[in-house]
Amino acid sequence: MATAARIVLNPHRRSQPAEALSTALRERVVGQPEALERIVDTFQTLLAGLNSRQRPLANFLLLGPTGSGKTHVVEVLAETLFHHAHALIKVDCAEFQHSHEIAKLVGSPPGYLGHRETHPVFTQEALEQYQTPELPMNIVLFDEIEKASDAVWQLLLGILDKGTLTLGDNRRVSFARSMIFLTSNLGAGEMQSLLRPGFGFAPASLEAGPARLHNRLDAAATAAARRKFSPEFFNRLDHVVVFHPLDPAQLERVLDLELAAVQSRLDDSRAPNAPALRIECTPRARAKLLADGTNVAYGARHLKRALERLLVAPLASLIATHQVGERPEILVADFAAGSDAQAAGALVFTAASAAPARARGA
Repeated sequence: MATAARIVLNPHRRSQPAEALSTALRERVVGQPEALERIVDTFQTLLAGLNSRQRPLANFLLLGPTGSGKTHVVEVLAETLFHHAHALIKVDCAEFQHSHEIAKLVGSPPGYLGHRETHPVFTQEALEQYQTPELPMNIVLFDEIEKASDAVWQLLLGILDKGTLTLGDNRRVSFARSMIFLTSNLGAGEMQSLLRPGFGFAPASLEAGPARLHNRLDAAATAAARRKFSPEFFNRLDHVVVFHPLDPAQLERVLDLELAAVQSRLDDSRAPNAPALRIECTPRARAKLLADGTNVAYGARHLKRALERLLVAPLASLIATHQVGERPEILVADFAAGSDAQAAGALVFTAASAAPARARGA
């Protein structure tokens, strides 16, 4: 009897939609490859129809210091899938530090004052407002979960485990199509104690290399989370992902993305038929922005503030006073040594007319 030929299959191969999602996330999220991999794997499980019908698609706990991209990755995911960064339900847990505020999420029971005026955040209609037949899923974000009251954590136990929630008026809400993210800064202090002050990675006590430091950072953040959350809560999480502080090369990439965002704002604000204005930064200007915007404690968020102060605000003044924008121009931002502007900690701007496009066939 002939033996059937065996074909070796590749379980690591991704479908075209999953690969497209992976590419889009990597283009806009700097670093954090583990988080991106697990998000894309969850998405492919949904596409294959193998997701559980009795619980959420996946429950993520994203740990790490501020400015490392925890909330950003969720917003980029929403924008990539649903074409809008706010196409999700976001719960700012700092607003739910008292037990009675849970009524904002589930509504007040009948008979309580304000029952009819309380519109709960979680309704089936709210969860499904961005879903499409091609993409039957939704995204729920609990930002800074460690700041929430115990009542919110108790509420989450049922959502994370069974994927259901009972509202104040006894309506049931299903989270079976939800990708749920919890973000937290827990462990950020412990992670920073393992890093040198300022830039750099391993201190002398971690000379075994980046891999060991990576594991130590993960262990420090996870241990802090375990001390905060109860075992039954922690056991309902599918993925605990630690976001690491961004290194200098990654902050360079963030700077590129932020400069592209400033250019996009310029393009969007341009009046119809108005000449184009392009912004360029010299290497010295980039170094100045990184020097002023680099802080291990605040990550990329500090860099964004430096751009607003050193680049966007002066650029707004130049445009508002009609010093630029009357013809196609390239606005060059520099940081010249010995200038008065440098003494004040500012960039120097010069304008040059953009070369006219050559005629076709010339």
